[in-house]
Amino acid sequence: MPDDKPTPNIDERLQAIAMNHELFEHDMQELKAAQQRDSENIRALGEDIRALNVVVQQDAENIRGLARIAAIHEHRLTDLEQ
Repeated sequence: MPDDKPTPNIDERLQAIAMNHELFEHDMQELKAAQQRDSENIRALGEDIRALNVVVQQDAENIRGLARIAAIHEHRLTDLEQ
């Protein structure tokens, strides 16, 4: 069954190409803006991770200190029981 639509002339084809190009340009601008936002978010997340790493290291140091204190107290209690 043949297509009943007439074949577009050169002006119509050029107009369609120009319209598609404008849509493409618009989509590219949106993608660039989204990529920029994503890059900024990733950069901020990296900073947050570095800050959390510092806090985790401090917590680990504090836990080791508390473990040393607990061992000293346990040793003192053992000495008192003997």
